[in-house]
Amino acid sequence: MSHTPEPPPPHVRAAFGARVEEPEPLDGAVAWRCGGIVLKPAANTAEAAWVAQTLDLLEPDEVRVSRPVRSTDGRWVVSGWSASRNLAGQAEPRHDDVVAMSLRLHSASRFLARPRFLQARQDIYALADRMAWGEEEYVLPQEKGGRLYDVLAGSRREVQLRPQVVHGDLFGNVLFTEDAPPGIIDFNPYWRSAEWAAAVVVIDALAWGGADPAIVERWSHLTDWPQALLRALLFRLAVHALHPRSSSQTLTGLERASQMVLEVL
Repeated sequence: MSHTPEPPPPHVRAAFGARVEEPEPLDGAVAWRCGGIVLKPAANTAEAAWVAQTLDLLEPDEVRVSRPVRSTDGRWVVSGWSASRNLAGQAEPRHDDVVAMSLRLHSASRFLARPRFLQARQDIYALADRMAWGEEEYVLPQEKGGRLYDVLAGSRREVQLRPQVVHGDLFGNVLFTEDAPPGIIDFNPYWRSAEWAAAVVVIDALAWGGADPAIVERWSHLTDWPQALLRALLFRLAVHALHPRSSSQTLTGLERASQMVLEVL
């Protein structure tokens, strides 16, 4: 039987000024809308507080940002919950627009210091990230992507990419509405290059978004683009292999994306 997430308790809603509104679950997200405020569980308090502080001050060009909300006593996180302003729009398959927005966002975030909590992360996404860059080794299940990962990992070469704070999961998390700039509702931080973050969008779009294969060529002017794509693909393959809900059947999209990456290596 599937577990239904519990809505934010009354004292949390009251702390963020949403005492009256009834929580409404958001489709596709473990989050609840209470009027003009969205509340979501914070798995890591330090990370949630950092994201809130960052989004409170970040001013990227032509990007709408869902601004965080402080509690009545000034905290960013209350009893494991954080809050932000509801942002209008919905995700759309405008993949090149997301890549372009990614570059604008990371132009603004390139001055941010590396958060201390990143080094301590031990979740599957952090492990997959370190594996993709050759910083950690782990034996992956062969049938869930490990075999393809092992084949592709040998194609890694040295790169001249500058690490910085980037959002590493923009695909499906950018909102569009009419003629307004695209909007971000969260920030999943990684210490990698802006080119890598753009490449993750492209890999995701190829694997699961029905993107035109020519998207690979359209962004080939970016620094070390073939290697950025390779590391993005290795990252997603490792996540897939490590994720408990993945299977050999859900690997199909990444296998398709790998064919397009191999053509530019």
